[in-house]
Amino acid sequence: MNNTIIIYFLLSFLILFFFTKVSYSLNLVDIPNKRKIHSKATAYTGGISISIILLIALQTLNIFDKTLGLILSIGFLISVVGLIDDKYHLNTGGKLSLQILPIFYLIVFENLALFHIGEYNYFKLDLGSFSVPFTLLSVLFLTNAFNYFDGLDGTLGFTTISVLGILYFLTPDRNFQIFLIMIIIPLIIFLLFNFSFFKLPKLFLGDSGSLLLGFIVSFILIYLSSKNYVHPIILAWSVVIFVYEFLSVNLIRLKNKHYLFKASQDHLHHILIQKTDSVFLTNMTMTLTNIILFLIGFFSFIFINKIVSLILFIVLFLIYLFIRNFYLSIKMKR
Repeated sequence: MNNTIIIYFLLSFLILFFFTKVSYSLNLVDIPNKRKIHSKATAYTGGISISIILLIALQTLNIFDKTLGLILSIGFLISVVGLIDDKYHLNTGGKLSLQILPIFYLIVFENLALFHIGEYNYFKLDLGSFSVPFTLLSVLFLTNAFNYFDGLDGTLGFTTISVLGILYFLTPDRNFQIFLIMIIIPLIIFLLFNFSFFKLPKLFLGDSGSLLLGFIVSFILIYLSSKNYVHPIILAWSVVIFVYEFLSVNLIRLKNKHYLFKASQDHLHHILIQKTDSVFLTNMTMTLTNIILFLIGFFSFIFINKIVSLILFIVLFLIYLFIRNFYLSIKMKR
């Protein structure tokens, strides 16, 4: 297994290096503007590179079950949608429409849907006939929540690794743990390019990467719920920072009558980088926030009960929303 991991590391590095070089040759680069932090045109093919690495792993490593393999295969289509968006800047309707098709296929034809969102002491939250639309909206929600996080070097990569690490320790299935490692490894290699360590050419995930990771994590959570490996509220806690941030940004935009899907600098990483002036501190703050909030939810679930964990998830979101709105209100008055 150790030799396989080493070979996989090397393969991931070579594929990312190749696609980075090709991207610069073909002008597949993100051009700086007033809204963006980077100062040089940067390749945005990190996501499509990772999706190809995962497809190769799927074909060469006999560790995935059919459902997990299907998630990675369809994930490639999502990364292609993101690449098209990076290149041609699709409008919101076109972008969402292209996402809906593969998501709908997995939910309806492969039965990867949420049928309930957990038992809570004296009641069970069954979705019934609302199962398909609820799952579709949830996946779209979380997939695009990941897209919101991709605005600063390393932010989405580190936070996603924290989610996958949490899921690794939550699930006892060894094959599933190896599956998670196979996703984490190219993410770690990508971060070397993202930060240009060892003078490597700089690379962004792009929409192909943010949508890919959001899609994969969304369906991994559905998979774990369907297998009854982990209670749904614990799964929600594993991605808590993505949920809180996506909801709060859009609710505040609605309150202020701003366009929901317009690119802006009201995301958490923008606020933190302005305060800390440090990419490292910003990334560590966001990653640790996700882990700490998860631990609060996890221990409330284990040592108190399920319903308290559910209520706490809602209460902490309201506190998070209040703080975010209060801070932005003060900033707008200055």
